[in-house]
Amino acid sequence: MANAEGSVRGSTATDARTGAARAALWLVATVLAVRQAAAVLRQPPGERLTDLETLIGPSGVLQVTGGLYDAGRFAGTPFTGTPFAGLVLRPFAGSAEQSLGVVWTFGTLLLVVALGLVVSRALPAPVSRRSSLLAAPVAVSLLMLSLPVRNSFHLGQTSIIPVLLVLLGCFAARGERSSGLLIGLGAALQPTVLLFAPLLWFAGRRQAAACATGTFAALSALAWAALPGDSWTYWVHHVAGAGLGPRPDGPANQSLHGALLRFGVEGPLEIALCLALAAAVTFLGLRRAVHYARDGQLLLAVALTGCVAVAVSPTAWQHQLLWVLLAVAGRVGKRAGDRLLWPVLVVLVMTLPGTMLLPNMTVLQPIRDNALLIAALAASCAVPFLSRASPYFRRPVPTRYARPLPARWSRVPLLPFWRRVLSRPNLLLELLVIRVGYSVYSRIRAAATGSVDAAESHARQIHSAEGALGIDIEHRVNQAVVRTDWLEAFLDFYYTSFHFLIPLCVLAILYVRRPWDYRWARSSLALATLLALLGFWLYPLAPPRLMPGMGFVDTVHGPQDLAHPDYGAMTAVTNQYAAMPSLHFGWSLWCGIIVLVLAPRLWMKLVALLHPLFTVCAIVATANHWVLDAVGGAAVVGAGFGLTYALAGRRELRIPAHAVPSARAAESKEVAVTRA
Repeated sequence: MANAEGSVRGSTATDARTGAARAALWLVATVLAVRQAAAVLRQPPGERLTDLETLIGPSGVLQVTGGLYDAGRFAGTPFTGTPFAGLVLRPFAGSAEQSLGVVWTFGTLLLVVALGLVVSRALPAPVSRRSSLLAAPVAVSLLMLSLPVRNSFHLGQTSIIPVLLVLLGCFAARGERSSGLLIGLGAALQPTVLLFAPLLWFAGRRQAAACATGTFAALSALAWAALPGDSWTYWVHHVAGAGLGPRPDGPANQSLHGALLRFGVEGPLEIALCLALAAAVTFLGLRRAVHYARDGQLLLAVALTGCVAVAVSPTAWQHQLLWVLLAVAGRVGKRAGDRLLWPVLVVLVMTLPGTMLLPNMTVLQPIRDNALLIAALAASCAVPFLSRASPYFRRPVPTRYARPLPARWSRVPLLPFWRRVLSRPNLLLELLVIRVGYSVYSRIRAAATGSVDAAESHARQIHSAEGALGIDIEHRVNQAVVRTDWLEAFLDFYYTSFHFLIPLCVLAILYVRRPWDYRWARSSLALATLLALLGFWLYPLAPPRLMPGMGFVDTVHGPQDLAHPDYGAMTAVTNQYAAMPSLHFGWSLWCGIIVLVLAPRLWMKLVALLHPLFTVCAIVATANHWVLDAVGGAAVVGAGFGLTYALAGRRELRIPAHAVPSARAAESKEVAVTRA
């Protein structure tokens, strides 16, 4: 009886937590939806829903007499939809004022919510009760954040409708005929959707496939009868619309055709190569999609078919790439620790611009410009999604965790669910997180500018405080270094070369040699950096080299016109007033502490302490920081370690003996690992 009562109480508590989490996630989805709608409606009428206004606005394509595509050419923005789409949209031209405002925006919101609800109910079984309750708000939130949905809101595009029609036909329609009607209607609006007909046929739903093909043919014939000239122009003259729209070699066109043009392949060679690649992608992608459909993963099969449609279409604009996001439904990896890699990768590619995913390097330019296409090709042709017959589909290899040693205070750790993992995190996932984290850091740092007057006023406050403390040594050190050429060259080189290199090396060594300490070190560095961003935002500070009348020499960049300084390529993207706290010194101190705590040899510890020493000399001597900036850097690093301790507990862990290398395994069942 007591066990039954305890089980009931535990179940009730779990349901309460799940209900609270669901309410919080729906609140997040609502905030994102309101934010998206507000971002559109705040724009002046001539700057919002621009594509829609060029179609059905007072002087849009569908309001101009003559052919759809001829009118588009004279209007400057050609109509790129099918003749049937033009036939459907033309009745809305008379109510353009209403359609271009609140009604259209909130109608799009409703479509996105409906799409999220359908996706959440289409997840492949088995799905836990908790996952089924949380799936809908998570799906809606991801859709709101995705680039295709945001682009559709901004432009007033209708590309969400074919995706929703296909999903309704596959998962909500009753009967094969209604399923085929919905998918055929989607194909009439976007011809590549017709690729779902062979998916249905080979997956055993032949009546739906035939009905979809027949519906597409009937609606296209209806449009041909109503608009014969436009239909000839679209289907014959422009080869199913391939020659319509903006330049196909632009980065916005994420299709094989656009990628080949960007690589400089043109003419008959490009056409032949594009047709060959499209045939190969179609064959391989549809074959995989049929396999997963027969396996009971129809949502994944739909996503793969949509990715094939994206790749082989002559033009695949950003607002048409929603299929790629649906590929998060697939499960990849045998280990539980690897399961997050694919969904995180897809979400990052679908929500962030390429400039945040990859650095601006010439060798990475082709990948950055074609990131969405690469994701679509990977999903449709390469990623080894698990079959439901695999033993790892339901039960991946579990992640091993360890408990921290007891802390001095009973309430530590404050977040007991923040468990310490023994195995190495997925390397690609770590690199992605580090890259995106650094991009976010750089953008926030650049945005936290403040006014020049405020930054100079704060600098005078710092200088006065240092004078009162007797540590205002910056000018004397700067002048002494300027008079010593070799020392100036060494400190300039040290300042510009090791700020990022050494922390990355320390993280890499920990990742390889001490994975359980890697996460602890990474968390402390991330928290310290977040606190530093808060300092940049709240206290913009002019470094000594930017203070007029104080006689400092910028040894790194040379003498500057303080009204218009020039720091090369970094001038426009660097916040020169993000000086307090100094992360140059903070990160170097973090490196020194990590090596001091974890290095097995005394000489290693002593060498590591030279890095923060040289760094503090470099930042002061080059006039890039005040002495108190270094104190601020030390403070945020100490706070980062302190927060990591408070939230996750002590660094030292109780590690099961079988989880560490045998040479270090203790005789007892558990050993306390405190040093290498």
